[in-house]
Amino acid sequence: MAVIMMVKPTIRFIQGTDEQTVPDGRLTKSRDGTNGMAIFKFDQPSIFYSSGEVGDITGLYMIDKEGVLQSVEESANFVNGKPSGVEAKYVMQSPREWDRFMRFMERYSNANGLQFIKR
Repeated sequence: MAVIMMVKPTIRFIQGTDEQTVPDGRLTKSRDGTNGMAIFKFDQPSIFYSSGEVGDITGLYMIDKEGVLQSVEESANFVNGKPSGVEAKYVMQSPREWDRFMRFMERYSNANGLQFIKR
């Protein structure tokens, strides 16, 4: 008998702490389809209010039933000396990585009531 683990798709900046803010996202893909990039913008992410208690931001972790997608390309935005947002980038360097990311986004979108708008 196979055991199937149900994992709620989530995004984290610190292992073990789910980010509660749902980001705005933008996708780009090369014309030949060999690579692409996802750019997430988190406005007032919850991590700003808890990071002193649980640790420092160590990366962007996108977690679902297939495993973890990870990037260390993130930066904080500040307004009047106070943190206001985080921008994170996830680079995909093959069609396989693109497909894996899209499966994560489909699960994350369904879990958070998001929709994809093609421009």
